[in-house]
Amino acid sequence: MQSNKSVVYFLIKFFGVYALLFVLYAWYLQKNQIKEPIFTCAPITENVANQTQSLLNFVGYNVEMQQHTKEVSINVLVNNKPVARIVEGCNSISIIILYIAFIIAFKGSFKNTVLFIIGGGLLIYYFNIVRIAIISIAIYKYPVYQKTLHEIVFPLLIYGLTFLFWFIWVKKFASYKK
Repeated sequence: MQSNKSVVYFLIKFFGVYALLFVLYAWYLQKNQIKEPIFTCAPITENVANQTQSLLNFVGYNVEMQQHTKEVSINVLVNNKPVARIVEGCNSISIIILYIAFIIAFKGSFKNTVLFIIGGGLLIYYFNIVRIAIISIAIYKYPVYQKTLHEIVFPLLIYGLTFLFWFIWVKKFASYKK
């Protein structure tokens, strides 16, 4: 019976934290994304696009980011050729929210929880920028693989990293009864 209580408690904490963070993020998007008369992405999505552009320009690619005129997204242009779009779902915040909800639900010490949330969240965020940079160049060079790269390979990488962090958290830092 105790194990059922633990599972129920975990689920309540997980979904409670997830719902709270999701509502706060939805509110942020509602206040910061503009759909008319001129489409504008939220600042976090613009930051991801700008940091991706800086990374790609730094490694020698001619990359430009342009706000899409008919939707809330940013076009990625490599050598003036549109190769991808960065939308709200590409900025990593949704996966960071999922990550945080799991870490909080699988209780650990306060210090470890805070440090793991900050460290893991930042690593996911910056890994995502590298992911967008690589997918943009991969689609530019191999457009025939666009669907496979975008729908399978690159989501697997970001979710795989998140799962790895969860695994490390549970094995090394969570204080659950074994």
